[in-house]
Amino acid sequence: MSLKIVSEALPNTFEFETSALIKASGFREYDARWWFGHPGSAEPPELNLIGVQALGMGLGTLIRRLGAGPDIVTGHDFRSYSLAIKLALVSGLMAAGARVRDIGLALSPMAYFAQFALDTPSVAMVTASHNENGWSGVKMGAARPLTFGPEEMSALKTIVLAGDFDLIGGGSYDFVADFRKSYLDDLTRDKRIARKLKVVAACGNGTAGAFAPEALERIGCEVIPLDVELDHTFPNYNPNPEDMRMLHAIRDKVLETGADVGLGFDGDGDRCGVVDNEGNEIFADKVGVMLARDIAQLHPGSTFVVDVKSTGLFNTDAALRADGAVTDYWKTGHSYIKRRVAELGAIAGFEKSGHFFFNPPIGRGYDDGLITAIAICQMLDRSPTSSMADLYRDLPLTFGTPTMSPHCADELKYGVVERVVSDFQAMKQDGTVFAGQKIAELITVNGVRIVAEDGTWGLVRASSNKPELVVVVESPVSSERRRQMFEAVDAVLRRSPEVGAYNQTF
Repeated sequence: MSLKIVSEALPNTFEFETSALIKASGFREYDARWWFGHPGSAEPPELNLIGVQALGMGLGTLIRRLGAGPDIVTGHDFRSYSLAIKLALVSGLMAAGARVRDIGLALSPMAYFAQFALDTPSVAMVTASHNENGWSGVKMGAARPLTFGPEEMSALKTIVLAGDFDLIGGGSYDFVADFRKSYLDDLTRDKRIARKLKVVAACGNGTAGAFAPEALERIGCEVIPLDVELDHTFPNYNPNPEDMRMLHAIRDKVLETGADVGLGFDGDGDRCGVVDNEGNEIFADKVGVMLARDIAQLHPGSTFVVDVKSTGLFNTDAALRADGAVTDYWKTGHSYIKRRVAELGAIAGFEKSGHFFFNPPIGRGYDDGLITAIAICQMLDRSPTSSMADLYRDLPLTFGTPTMSPHCADELKYGVVERVVSDFQAMKQDGTVFAGQKIAELITVNGVRIVAEDGTWGLVRASSNKPELVVVVESPVSSERRRQMFEAVDAVLRRSPEVGAYNQTF
């Protein structure tokens, strides 16, 4: 079968109905993510269903060439167009000889679990994760529990855009009925807690609404549901636990009901955000420190992996040091951290975005927001005289920001970051005073993390899945030093006219 691959085509035209529209920039570092559009959208789409079919042909070709064989799990998140996209993907996979096991409406971690439960090496989960309505994409892997990194994504991009498909036929399709029950049974087995916890479960009307409340009830929590009704218009806010609107909604519900903790889940359920019983919105990296403390007490000498956006407390916290914990700072991105956790045999990995990864005995190495939620409840269960706010207060005080994302086009963002890194390297070499102090350290494993002499730091990197940059700042000294660092970093960014407005600041 020969498909005409195009990078631009307008809806309601002959070309759109007869060509595979698939924009090259949608093949990102470790996910595929495109603007698919929706009724009333002014933005031209970057993908059509024939393009999705081509993606399936390319993925079916790639997994065989990687030696993973023809078997693959697929599922889809709750959006108005996700089922259609999945079925187009399945038709392409089958044309390339794939044997598809379809688990239906699912969370991304449910699809990762299916790789183990159904003994199927590869996965293709149709999801836009926390992106706004109109976005779609696919999270893929061919070696459980890992997902694709840059090498596999580059190979897939080359195959698809060149139309280099091995269309051998012989594919098959099997719908796996009631896999939701298998997932929830596995998730909650032997996890019952003794402490009576009242928990707000916030799902932003996304897919997690069909899973999270029941999982928490099964382990013994009293669940207060918040926006758990499935509604793909996302009428209240985007299901993104890094979005302050979602965190504020959880805070308000916690304070209204006297809940012990508020837990928020993103659109495909692989991330978890936390609000304590006093309404404090705890950034995920601080939650990671709390969980690391709990885990390190049970398993002294544990190794943890964290992303470069995360708090410096993983290295400096006295409690973690006392339990012999070792922390490795690594590239931001669920595929990068997942792979690093596996490489180092770390017991857990934490991202500031709320992707948490647990190896045995806690999990299977992939990111699952519900496993994270259960781990938080178990941590509280093991601290019966402490509230979530008490555990938060027990951490050394630092002054951090949310993740802030100024707009920058996909075609330009990596070039901007390269210039920013060069600017900071020149400043450090020249001994330039930056944000009131000399630069003590530059960490360039992923963008650049600028560390001042007093430990205050700022990070700039390119977003891996949206046309944005990512900026994070933290100071162990004061909110004033945090502000000073942010303004200094922003001033460097403003040298590049390609950098637009922030989605949120502090």
